[in-house]
Amino acid sequence: MKQDIRFCTAPDDVNLAYAISGNGPPIVRVANWLTHLDLDWKGPIWSHWFREFSKDHTLIRYDQRGSGLSDRSIKEISVEAWVQDLETIIDDADLEQFPLLGFCQGGAIAITYAVRHPERVSHLILYDSYSRGNLTERASQQQRKEAKALTEMIEAGWGKQDTDIFRRIFANLLMPGASRKKHRWLAELQRQTASPSMAARLWEAYNRINVQDVAREVKIPTLIFHVKGDKVIPFEAGRKLASVIPNSRFVPLESENHILLEDEPAWERFLTEVKSFIGSSTSRKERRGTVEIFPELTPRECEVLDLIAKGLGNEEIANRLYISPKTVRNHNTRIFHKLQVDSRSRAIVLAREAGIGKE
Repeated sequence: MKQDIRFCTAPDDVNLAYAISGNGPPIVRVANWLTHLDLDWKGPIWSHWFREFSKDHTLIRYDQRGSGLSDRSIKEISVEAWVQDLETIIDDADLEQFPLLGFCQGGAIAITYAVRHPERVSHLILYDSYSRGNLTERASQQQRKEAKALTEMIEAGWGKQDTDIFRRIFANLLMPGASRKKHRWLAELQRQTASPSMAARLWEAYNRINVQDVAREVKIPTLIFHVKGDKVIPFEAGRKLASVIPNSRFVPLESENHILLEDEPAWERFLTEVKSFIGSSTSRKERRGTVEIFPELTPRECEVLDLIAKGLGNEEIANRLYISPKTVRNHNTRIFHKLQVDSRSRAIVLAREAGIGKE
């Protein structure tokens, strides 16, 4: 299986990298700390996650600002900036409706996006997430001390190949059940993902997250998972999150690994629950009409092509589909490229020959 890496630009000119893999209806995985699209894809820790979610779906995932293949040197780090990044990527990927998976810190971003765009999110899946960090007003003194201590440790030992103590501490927090090989890979990942100062800034920002009030406004079907023995995000944080989001379902997982390993029973339980929650593409009816004739086009591109073939101009198409003329022009460019035509007139001829665009 291959992935397609693309780039887009956030409103504050930060370049964002995202990847697309698999086939079927889309599912979006919100970025969490410690990602690198290329290394994660090849590595031993995340590959089974990507493989499974790319089987029946088109998986969209991305590197958060400040890390991985996205811009490393950035100014703004906040929930607002992270949500705008997610909005930018979803618009660039031309997604209409999809399940949204928030992992750990990504859960707060997913919650906020789902509240702002309920028409786009069909299902909300939260894994080892939380609504309020350890540097917020209501955090205990002990929680604040631990958060600050780990921030200092990250800045001092991040990415140093000769800092074995730091590597062991951090790896044992994330995956106590993983092998030494996986721990070594994690150390190399952290070295290549972000600078020490950026890693510390991100960690501190995650601990300042507070989306508790926003979470109460979620009106989308929500499934919440939390590992019972998680040493990074305590189980109690997941339980509290489930008590805040209306009508959510809470599934405890028997594990100590913040990142579930492929060979543990909790991974199978997680997959079974998710697939049951969002449904499998194999049980969906085949799409008809334009999608059947031009399967390389997305559903939105098919709508645009149908209106082009009916003789509508860009402004009319924009008004009909409630999108901007610029977005219509972007769709046109992609349609022409996929259909291997060099003009609007050629696209109309091709569509009408296939019986598309007739009233």
